[in-house]
Amino acid sequence: MAPQDRLLRLLRIVRLLQSGRPYTSTELAKESDVSQRTIFRDLQLLQRAGIVYSRDESDTGYVLQDATLLPSTDFTLAETLALLVLCNQLGDTTKGIPFQRDARSAALKLLSSLPGELRDELSELTQSISIDLGPHNTLHHAHAAYDALTMAISDGRKIHLHYGSLSSEGDIETTLSPYHLLFKNRSWYVVGYSQLHDETRIFNVGRIQKWELLAESFECPASFKIERFLGNAWALIPERGRRTRVVLRFQPMVAKNVAEVRWHKTQQIFWNDDGTLEFQVVVDGLTEIRWWILGYGAQVEVLEPLQLRNNIRDSIEQMRQIYAEDD
Repeated sequence: MAPQDRLLRLLRIVRLLQSGRPYTSTELAKESDVSQRTIFRDLQLLQRAGIVYSRDESDTGYVLQDATLLPSTDFTLAETLALLVLCNQLGDTTKGIPFQRDARSAALKLLSSLPGELRDELSELTQSISIDLGPHNTLHHAHAAYDALTMAISDGRKIHLHYGSLSSEGDIETTLSPYHLLFKNRSWYVVGYSQLHDETRIFNVGRIQKWELLAESFECPASFKIERFLGNAWALIPERGRRTRVVLRFQPMVAKNVAEVRWHKTQQIFWNDDGTLEFQVVVDGLTEIRWWILGYGAQVEVLEPLQLRNNIRDSIEQMRQIYAEDD
């Protein structure tokens, strides 16, 4: 079942509860063609969203409380413009974030609901604002896997994966309790507890080869937070037990460009009298930041730690051998 199907089911439940007649969980399940267990999850979700329901006076079923109203959408011009720009750009099928096509559809519906003159003005203005998300994996083949993971997270169900790992493990199979979907570093990733590895792991959605949504349920630990899982990773992969202070010196040619960006939550920058920039971070592991450093070539020098300085030097020597002229 796709995520939009669940949304339609939730709206159907709201309409039924608004009808004035009480509905039992059995009746709601029958009307929605799902199990009672799913209905109870849906009712909990509606409650968390602020849609208040209760048992009727005769305790025969659920009704929506009279005071419950869905929030209005009285957007300002600036708010409407921001939503239209974001939804149009993120939902673009060629340049936007994969699997967010519904965002563009929502933007069109919002635009069509506006008065004629305002609609024309905003439509023209949105053409003058763009967001470049940069190169990323199109994931054309992975839409169904993404939908399955979204449904597994929302329903609290485990999912069995066949996964093409790039590590020494090779292709693997594991049963995953998915906790979180994250778009970062040009692709979608799912974070969850992997039975094969007996720990919380991160998987690239684009490398999922096959999957099976299971009936077995799970509960996301209250202690899980995506920020806590990522820790001080430079990007995506925290190397536990390898927290290290890194100090870099950037040359004036790139120093201002580096200083303008918030690359990492721990970063500190210090300007030197000669125009160079000292850049400090504390990261969980050196693998990911090493590739970033190499991208700046001769415009950056590793001052600390010695291990990273030696790794960069070894990489430079390997590149020198690749490009060395034949004797």
